[in-house]
Amino acid sequence: MKASILKKWEFALFLILILEIVVFASKNSKFLMPRVLFGSMNDIISICIISLFVTFVMITGGIDIQAGSIVGLSSIIMGVVWQDGGVNIWAASLIAMAAAGLCGALSGYFIAYCGVQPMVVTLGGSFLYSGVALLVSNLSATESYKGISGFPDSFLRLSKIKLFGVIPSQVIIFLILAVLAYFLLHKTRYGRQVFLVGVNPNAAEYSGIHTKLIIMSTYILSGISAAVAGIILTSYLGTAKSDIGSTLTLPIITAVVLGGTLSTGGKGSVPGTALAAVVIGTLRFGLPLCFKVSQQYLDIPAGILLLAVVTGRAFLNNPCLKARFLKRERK
Repeated sequence: MKASILKKWEFALFLILILEIVVFASKNSKFLMPRVLFGSMNDIISICIISLFVTFVMITGGIDIQAGSIVGLSSIIMGVVWQDGGVNIWAASLIAMAAAGLCGALSGYFIAYCGVQPMVVTLGGSFLYSGVALLVSNLSATESYKGISGFPDSFLRLSKIKLFGVIPSQVIIFLILAVLAYFLLHKTRYGRQVFLVGVNPNAAEYSGIHTKLIIMSTYILSGISAAVAGIILTSYLGTAKSDIGSTLTLPIITAVVLGGTLSTGGKGSVPGTALAAVVIGTLRFGLPLCFKVSQQYLDIPAGILLLAVVTGRAFLNNPCLKARFLKRERK
C-alpha cells in the first residue's frame, strides 16, 4: 500500500515537471531547445546532487541546513590547496572531500552521540563552516572577493564535456550518483537500517543496529555530496569562492520534502527526491527565462512549494482535520 502511494506521488511529480515544461515552452520556444534545456542543469546540479543524500539524513529524522556552507568551504579549500599549496588539482579535490566528510562527521557526532537537536547543530554548522571558509580564503595570495581561478584545462573539462554533443557531463554525474544513492538506500542492509532508525530508533537499537553510527554516517554522506557539488560548480564557474553555495539551502530542503520524505523521518525515496530536485531546478530556470522573474525572488516559489507540501501532508495525516473539512464540504 505504501509503495503504491509512493509511486503515485512520484507520478504526480512527473506530471508537475511536464506541466512546467509545457507552460515555459508555450511562453518561450527557446526553452525546449536541447542546448538550452540541458544547459540549465549546470545551474541546478548542486541542488540535485546534495538533495539525494540529504534524503538519508531526513529519513533518520534529522535535517541538514549546513550543506550550502560546506559547498563553499570545499570549493575554497580545493582552490587554496591547489594554488597556494602546489598540490595536484585532483588530489586537492580529494582533500576537499575529506574535509567535507569531517564537517559532516563533526555535526553528526553532536547530533547522534550528544543528543543535540539537528536543527541547532546544522544551523551552527552553517555559520561555523561559512566562517572557516572565509578564514581559508584569507590564506590565499588572491583576494577573497576575486576568487581563485586559472584552473587546469583538465579540471575545467569536468563540466565542459558533453555526451553526444548535447548532454552535459554534470547530468551524467548526477544520474550515476542517483543510481548509487538508490542502491544504497533501497537495496542494501545499510539502507534498511536508515529507515528503521527513522521509524523507531529505540526499536532499532534493541535489534542490534548501531543507531548513533548510522545517524552520523548520513551526515558524512551529506557532507561529501556537498563537496562533490562544490567541485563540479567550481569547475563550471572556473572560480573557487567561499560563498559559492550560499543560496542552496532552501532549494535542497524543498526538493527533499517535495520528493516525499517525511520531516519526522521513517519515509523517503531517492527517485522522489531526484524528480523533485529537477522540478525545483526547472522552476528556478524557467521563471527568469520565460517570465523575466528576477533571480533574487526565486526563493519565493520554492518557499511556497515547501509550505504547500508540508501543510498538505499534515492535513492528510490528521484524521480530525480531514473529517472536519469533509463535514463542512457536505454542508
